[in-house]
Amino acid sequence: MNNVIAILAAEGGESLPLEDSPNPLIPPLYDIVWSLIPLAVILWLFWKFILPKFQQVLDERSERIEGGLRRAEQTQAEAKEELAKYKAQLAEARSEAAKIRDDARAQGQQILADMKTEAQAESDRIVAAGNQQLAAQRQQIIAELRSDLGRQSVDLAERLMGEQLSDPVRRSGTIDRFLADLDRVPGAGKN
Repeated sequence: MNNVIAILAAEGGESLPLEDSPNPLIPPLYDIVWSLIPLAVILWLFWKFILPKFQQVLDERSERIEGGLRRAEQTQAEAKEELAKYKAQLAEARSEAAKIRDDARAQGQQILADMKTEAQAESDRIVAAGNQQLAAQRQQIIAELRSDLGRQSVDLAERLMGEQLSDPVRRSGTIDRFLADLDRVPGAGKN
């Protein structure tokens, strides 16, 4: 800085005291006045035209954002209501499905019990019919065996005696006697 003062002093020929010299950082008063006038005009134009438009754009954007938030909150509330309805319907459907499943299981058990009863009745009927048929066949076989046994006994008796039992009364008496003796044998008539 001393160099600047020395150069200024050499140019002017006289040296100025440091307190009277103008400050290079502070401009002259006329520059400040003529700079403030255009600044005031620009500020007034900005305040009158640009700032209201800017505020209007900000208000519109703020309104859009707030409207979007309200719509989002409303949509979220509706979604929660729909979710609650869906969960209620799902719970109702599950309970109804469980009830239907239980009813079907009970009906299936009832049908199974009915079918077992019918099958047992049919089995009993078939067994009874089979027993009756066996008894009838047994009686028929016994009758056939008796008559066959009677004939064979007469043939055997004729061979042993050497005479013919041609008389039907005699033959019938001999057969009846033989069969009566056969019935008295233990275990012969009990099958």
